[in-house]
Amino acid sequence: MERSEIIQKINAIFIETLDNDDIIITEKSNANDVEEWDSLTHIQLVVAIEKAFKIRFTSKEIQSWANVGEMISNMQEKGI
Repeated sequence: MERSEIIQKINAIFIETLDNDDIIITEKSNANDVEEWDSLTHIQLVVAIEKAFKIRFTSKEIQSWANVGEMISNMQEKGI
């Protein structure tokens, strides 16, 4: 799957999970860029992404991400 397709699907997950139609996620996006993205919603987002893409992340992987782009790279390593 192309990175652009992944980001579109992730953006839709962010919009739904955070209940904010104005969110636009880029590869450089991180929790500091999105007001509603806190530690609790981070868990909800990760779970929603795992379900949508049928993958699992380790705690170590999740903690290593500095932004959405690093998460996408991790997803592509898993064959997405």
